[in-house]
Amino acid sequence: MTDGKARNADLSALRIDREPQEDRGAGTSRRRLIVVAGTLLILLLAAAAYVFARNFSRAVPVKVAAIRVLDTSQGEVTLSANGYVVAQVQAAIASKGTGRIEYLGVVEGDKVKAGQVVARLEDDDVAAVLSRARADLQMSEAALEEAQASLNEARLDFERNRQLHNQGIASKSEYDLFEAKYKRALAAAASSEARIRVGKAAVKEAEVQVENTRIRAPFDGIVLAKNADVGEIVAPLSGSASSRSAVVTIADMGSLEVEADVSESNIHRVTPEQACEIVLDAFPNVRYKGYVHKIVPTADRAKATVLTKVRFEKFDEKVLPEMSAKVNFLAPVRHEGEAEAEAMIVAPKAAVTEREKGSVVFVVRGDTVAETPVVTGGSIGDSVEIKGGVSAGEAVVLNPSSDLKSGAKIVIGGS
Repeated sequence: MTDGKARNADLSALRIDREPQEDRGAGTSRRRLIVVAGTLLILLLAAAAYVFARNFSRAVPVKVAAIRVLDTSQGEVTLSANGYVVAQVQAAIASKGTGRIEYLGVVEGDKVKAGQVVARLEDDDVAAVLSRARADLQMSEAALEEAQASLNEARLDFERNRQLHNQGIASKSEYDLFEAKYKRALAAAASSEARIRVGKAAVKEAEVQVENTRIRAPFDGIVLAKNADVGEIVAPLSGSASSRSAVVTIADMGSLEVEADVSESNIHRVTPEQACEIVLDAFPNVRYKGYVHKIVPTADRAKATVLTKVRFEKFDEKVLPEMSAKVNFLAPVRHEGEAEAEAMIVAPKAAVTEREKGSVVFVVRGDTVAETPVVTGGSIGDSVEIKGGVSAGEAVVLNPSSDLKSGAKIVIGGS
């Protein structure tokens, strides 16, 4: 009986749980989903950061400058041209005679004065000719004195005989004899005088021949080159390989000018007496003042240029012939009341490059660039005139690389 009650109590404790039971497998899946989602989010953020960093690293570092308006009324550079320093007074001194050099008194760099003997040829032969000519002249002078004495004697005899003949004392035959003697004396004196003139001419000719062995400087200057040495044979207009024509070359350094080629399209900007600035490649930090001395009135068909000569205002011994130079032509300073000069748009030369389309610049558009064709004019110092394609104030890339393309991203201020 007791066992039955206990069994009933155990059964009464039993209940049917009608609440839904938690699915342990589903909970595990949910946690796994959260982990996967978090991982994907991290990967997406990493990918975005990578793409951003990659795009930023592709931006090209550049330096830029602005297109500007050149004020040509304030003495600024309006045009530049290249050329060379040339001595306008220069001579390759040659001998008038043919001979061997026995004396050479100068070397390169020596200063010479007009008329100074710079070289001398052997003159034994012409000196002998001069001595003989002088001796012949002395003989002719002596003969003239004798002829004049004979003439005086014949004149006196003729005058006495003429008086006697007029008085009827001397015969006609005697008169004719003295007259003929007097005429012969006159002819002999005239012949002697002619021989004197011939002798003087011969002496002068010989003196010229001797002088031709002296090679003199035709003007004050500096010896630029020594073209021959002692012992060499020189001849005027020599075409022989064994002889020389010029002995030395000298130049008047005060006549140095820069001969610059100005393009035909820009020659209208150059005027006589226009102020210039001269920069020599040998002394790039020195600015020499100059002015337009001459515009040669002809053009070079092959180069389409006009030769312009620019003179230095002051002579500097450091400036030498054949040095390369750049000439900056300056606009005249505009004074109050004068009309304004025409505005000119310029860009740095370093910004203009050549592509298939011709001359182009890369204009900055935000963080990208746009390849823009331009029409260029003449050079103006380190700038170039822009006749079309861009406007003043626009920023352009300096020294663009050959692989820079329109639309490329840039970073301004890079190296």
